[in-house]
Amino acid sequence: MITHDDHFRDACGVFGIWNHPEAANLAYLGLYALQHRGQESAGIVSVNGSQMCVERGMGMVADVFPKRALRRLKGNRAIGHVRYSTAGDSRLVNAQPLKLDSYRGEMAICHNGNLVNAYLIRSELERRGSIFTSTSDTEIILHLMARSGAQTWEDSLVEALRQVDGAYSLLFQSSDCLIAVRDPRGFRPLSIGKLDGAMILASETCAFDLIGARFVRDVEPGEMVVISERGVESHRPLEQHPPAQCVFEYVYFSRPDSHIFGRGVHEVRKSLGIQLASEAPVKADLVVPVPDSGVAAALGYAQASGIPFEMGLVRNHYVGRTFIEPRQSIRDFGVKIKLNAVRTLIEGKRIVLVDDSIVRGTTSRKIVSMVRAAGAREVHMRISCPPTIGPCYYGIDTPLRSELIAATHSVDEIRKRVRADSLGYLSLQGLQRAVGETHKSFCYACYTDKYPVPFPREDTSQLKLFQKPR
Repeated sequence: MITHDDHFRDACGVFGIWNHPEAANLAYLGLYALQHRGQESAGIVSVNGSQMCVERGMGMVADVFPKRALRRLKGNRAIGHVRYSTAGDSRLVNAQPLKLDSYRGEMAICHNGNLVNAYLIRSELERRGSIFTSTSDTEIILHLMARSGAQTWEDSLVEALRQVDGAYSLLFQSSDCLIAVRDPRGFRPLSIGKLDGAMILASETCAFDLIGARFVRDVEPGEMVVISERGVESHRPLEQHPPAQCVFEYVYFSRPDSHIFGRGVHEVRKSLGIQLASEAPVKADLVVPVPDSGVAAALGYAQASGIPFEMGLVRNHYVGRTFIEPRQSIRDFGVKIKLNAVRTLIEGKRIVLVDDSIVRGTTSRKIVSMVRAAGAREVHMRISCPPTIGPCYYGIDTPLRSELIAATHSVDEIRKRVRADSLGYLSLQGLQRAVGETHKSFCYACYTDKYPVPFPREDTSQLKLFQKPR
């Protein structure tokens, strides 16, 4: 697996469809559109009458679902998931959707987010005799539902969710209903769409666009949407909390053509760049984005500053999950296999290099070196978010606090580490201005170290959440 990428790892993506004769095929396309949210594993569960069909595998959507696999997924209802692990390790047993047989029948669930009290609940359930088949925090919800004495799936799910805390945008499927729930703080996005008579649910609206569905609205924080033969019902069974939507969805995770949290992602990212240009101006000849996530912010920076914009770095979009590294050392090989500088654009120029974030600083340093090697006279880094000083515990795989360069170094120290002529971050106030009037409804914990939901095991890496201490 390529380990040279210094960005935060994406969260997960969920997709659901109710009442369409090609449910599995459309779920496959929806997951394809959400592939950027998770490249580790993928899965689809379809419903054919009272029978559930399951296909899951490790790898990309196109690899997990050849035609023969899709043919096995019969029925007019389906839920699907793409995953990058934040809780639980990287194994097929943790691929979602997770499916369980209970006395009420079969049920399946897929989850984008992270349950911050998962370890405590799992420990208690194991003491009571529960046997877990995965190390995923999502399985806890299934066990809590199975133990519930409630008469309906909806009530047992509500009973389970009242015991967990943290981030969850999840889809639940049984033979007779499809349920979508977003946690009361709304950390992760989840939207409702419509395609003819079919109802669609997806983490991002770009999945609707691919299949020709129409965006209807977002699932609101704390809302449960139940789709069944009775129609579409909306409930608010969970205790309400101040919203804390993840602002990093705008900064980096979501696709620029998606519409989340009430605004277009490209629009917000361009506003970040405009604000960044006013806060961190510099005399330069060219604005160059670090593709792909830095493009919109760089456009905004160029527009506001009047400095010409050019794609001075070219990204190789055909890099797989693994590659053979040559025995003879090639300087900065891991970055060069993904990016290359366009010398004819860069040589002799003063460059403003715009990126969305600096995590450890290792990749930024290699990119600056690459731009200098292409003949840049000066390299000025501009980052379209504030310094990242804290890990995320709400569904994003982030390094430990000690590995975040901004948690232990000043801006000038980081500048020296990445070997830039200057370094400028967007301020928190600038980020909030770019987000707009709803800025108070966002979570900024990775920039402020102020967490809306306490994390009981802050010293523990999310990927080792359920591993026994050695």
